[in-house]
Formats: sequence, structure tokens, C-alpha cells
Amino acid sequence: MRICVIGGANTDITATSAQTFRHGDSNPGSIRISPGGVARNIAHNLALLGDEVHFAGIFGADDFGTLCRDACLKAGIDLSLSETRADVDSSCYMCINSPEGELIGGVADMKAPELITPSWLEARLEDINSADAVVADSNIPAASLAWLIDNCIPPLYLDAVSVAKASRIADAMTMSFRSGVHAVKCNRLEDAVLSNVPGIGRRYVTLGSEGALVYEDGIGRAFPALPGEVVNATGAGDALFAGIIHAGPQASAQEALQLGLRCAKYAIECKDAVNPDLAKLIKR
Repeated sequence: MRICVIGGANTDITATSAQTFRHGDSNPGSIRISPGGVARNIAHNLALLGDEVHFAGIFGADDFGTLCRDACLKAGIDLSLSETRADVDSSCYMCINSPEGELIGGVADMKAPELITPSWLEARLEDINSADAVVADSNIPAASLAWLIDNCIPPLYLDAVSVAKASRIADAMTMSFRSGVHAVKCNRLEDAVLSNVPGIGRRYVTLGSEGALVYEDGIGRAFPALPGEVVNATGAGDALFAGIIHAGPQASAQEALQLGLRCAKYAIECKDAVNPDLAKLIKR
């Protein structure tokens, strides 16, 4: 499929504690720097799954921006819809993980995607609507999400990103005159913001080690996570959503989620947010 992905691209700084994390103290462990960002991770996973991916985002003209751009190009992601700006600092996400790879906490500096305005998107509308599916994360403003809902012809998939930003999807649905999207992916906390929002065709709710739920037409169904060694949970949700998107809008909600869970298993078994071994999934 030809897929257009819109939103955040940032550098991940991931610190993993070697022992039980002590708040207010210096903890021994390991630190990795790698390309990340919800939308960029989804785009990278989709490229590994064999899709033709076009990424629309804003990069800073700095070392972190270069790292992310180079990673996208190396993955075969088309960046002709993206922009590099010298007046913008590249986005960055820093997190601390437990020895088991589970998130303890994080901080996201995501000012660059705030510049993805409705007018910025409108200049790219023809390319956006030439895709078979469009994906956006809620790092972009609510007004921009509403604009996509109203103007996007292909099936639209939205990622809630965080509790703080999930409300942007709810606001966008209120602002939109179409008020309808094909699917939204969120975690349990984000779902508390979105569960009563009308117009969401499918709502995929990640539950960490417990697996995921999918809601459609008011009916929910749970699927367990696939067994695997957790090295780093960062990026698991992005891989899961990529699998759902790759399955295509014609797939049932359950079929799409089952593929997503297979992709998430690859993600948790890698130190980085995206596992290059995911490409093996489509070669089986």
C-alpha cells in the first residue's frame, strides 16, 4: 500500500536502569540514542513491512534532525512532503525504563510538529489524498487533526500519543464537520479520554504485557500479548499500530489487531524503538 504518515519525528534518549530504579538518586544503567517519534516509528515499521511510505513532518537543521532524516532515508521512506527548518529545534524524547524494559517515565519536547498547521497540510493535500491510507499522530495541533478529518479521502488512522495529547483527537472530532475516522490507537489511560468520543470506527487499546483490546460498534474484544523477552517496551505501540495499518482497512478489526500484536512482539525484543528484524515477518 501507499501510506502517508504525518506527525512527529524525534531523537529518543533511552535510559535503562540496571536495578530497581531509585527516585531522587543516580542509578547505574545504560543509555542509548536512536531515531524515534510516534509517526516516524510507525512510518519506519510500515516501510519494513513493505509498504510505500511517504512521511510528512518537520525536522530541525541540527544533529538530531540529521539523525532522524538519515534514518528515514535509509529505511526507504520518502521525505518529499517533509520540511527541514533552521529556525526549529529538532524534537527529542527522553525516557527512563526499568530493568525489565517497562517505562518508568519520560519527557517529550515536541515543538516542531506544532508547526504542522492546516495551511501546511493543505499545500500537500494532493499527495496526501493519493495514498491508500493516511496516518497522523496527535503531536500535531487539534485544528490540523480536524482539517485532516474533513479533507482526507483515504481511511484515516490516528494515534493518541499520550494522555496529555489524546484530548486533541476529542477536540478535533468536535471541530470537524465530518467527525469520523477509521481507527484510533491509544493506551488504557488515553482511552479514558477517548472512549466516549463519537465517530471513531475502531478503537484499539493497548494494555502492555496484557495485550490489547479492539472496540467496534460498541463491542470490545481482548487479545493477549504474544510471549517474548522484553528488552525495551518503547515503540511497541507504534509497531502494533503499523501492523494494524498494514493489514489494510478491508481487514476485520480482529485480523488487523492480531497482525499488530505480532509486530509488537518484534518491537519489545529490540533495544531500539524499531526492530529491523520486522522485515522478516513478511518473508515468512
